[in-house]
Formats: sequence, structure tokens, C-alpha cells
Amino acid sequence: QVQLVESGGGLVQAGGSLRLSCVASGFTFRQSAMGWFRQAPGKEREFVSVISWSGGTKYADSVKGRFTISRDNAKNTVYLQMNSLKPEDTAVYYCAADTYSRFPRMRSDYAAYDYWGQGTQVTVSS
Repeated sequence: QVQLVESGGGLVQAGGSLRLSCVASGFTFRQSAMGWFRQAPGKEREFVSVISWSGGTKYADSVKGRFTISRDNAKNTVYLQMNSLKPEDTAVYYCAADTYSRFPRMRSDYAAYDYWGQGTQVTVSS
């Protein structure tokens, strides 16, 4: 059974930091790209960041320079370090797994992802 369990969300003031974690099980984590998406109330789910199984990374322009994605294959965990948070970063954050493994890829479209977590709320106050 596949599981993606996010944690680390919460309430933080603008300028603060949070670190999200996503623990995966039930699929070959080390051969999967792992992405983070977010969805604010009344808005569509949007891409935040992805890390390929080879370690390549990609970020949305809105978070570039502030967020850092990383992974620990020994722990089946992907992280999202979020610094200099802004009120517009407020959303439910989801991790997702792209299990395509023929070559490393970093997709920003949510249709590429096979599995999703339940989400963790991040609220940034001004």
C-alpha cells in the first residue's frame, strides 16, 4: 500500500521558516521523482518544486531562492525547506511521487504524478 505522509506545516509569521517532510512507503522511492505542490483556497493546485531520482531540482519562479528541496533515500523522505515565507505562500502543501524511472525527470504538471499525500497546512501571517 502506497503512503505519502506530510508533516511540518503550521502557522508562521512572514519572514519565518518551516521545513516540510514527506515520508514515503509502498513504492521504489529511490527511483522516483518527488514533487511538492500547493493549493490555496479558491485557487488551482500549483507546482512548487521537484527533485529527480538523480538529485536534479526544479523550482517555481515564485519560490526560487527561498525554498530548497532535498531527499534522503535511506529514510524514504523528501523535504522542503521554506525560508523568507510570505503571506502568499499560505496553502495546503502536498507531496507527490512520479514513479517513472527510465530516466530522471522533473515534471511540473500534476498529471505526471502517480501518488499524492494528504497535505499539510502552511499559514503565513503578515
